[in-house]
Amino acid sequence: MSSAATNNRPPLAGALEAWNQLLAKRGFATELTWIFQENLCIERSRAELGGFLFGFQTRFTPPPEDALEIAYGHFSDTDARIVFFRLGEYMGKSICILLCDPWLDSKGDGDGFLRHDDWNISFHIGHDDKIEEVTDLTRWLRRVKRDRAFHELDFCMALAIVEDIKTYGRPLAPYERFAQTMLNRLRRFLGQSA
Repeated sequence: MSSAATNNRPPLAGALEAWNQLLAKRGFATELTWIFQENLCIERSRAELGGFLFGFQTRFTPPPEDALEIAYGHFSDTDARIVFFRLGEYMGKSICILLCDPWLDSKGDGDGFLRHDDWNISFHIGHDDKIEEVTDLTRWLRRVKRDRAFHELDFCMALAIVEDIKTYGRPLAPYERFAQTMLNRLRRFLGQSA
């Protein structure tokens, strides 16, 4: 992703208003639950060979209250397309995830993406699918993380990045994350607080 945005995106409140209006117009729930990479629970389908089931959880890795604002702010600092993506409905709420990547630029109406090109934002409302909340820790730990088809959901933000931005003002590079992990382990070994 490039680092300097040149588009005219609205503040999060304006984008959310457009998203809610679209959901209401299509008859979907406008009460929203936002999830992130660690909240996705992708499992292999037993009914369809090579298929996957999409669920979510917020019990084991709950997103902080400001996670959506942080993700939208970080994504807005790029020229990459932002996508408001609805996974389905659970208990009268739309389960949504925020995506961002230049790869999403090629997605249009035929793919289920409603483009708002002047904002460089797309909306994907999906179908009237029910989505399961996974509350079994074993199922969540056994979720598919690799060896699955490339999917739009690969472009969501991780909660670890949200925490980096809250702590350091930016995402850490992999070597910085490794160094931080090693320092924390050393501090614990020496009996210091991490």
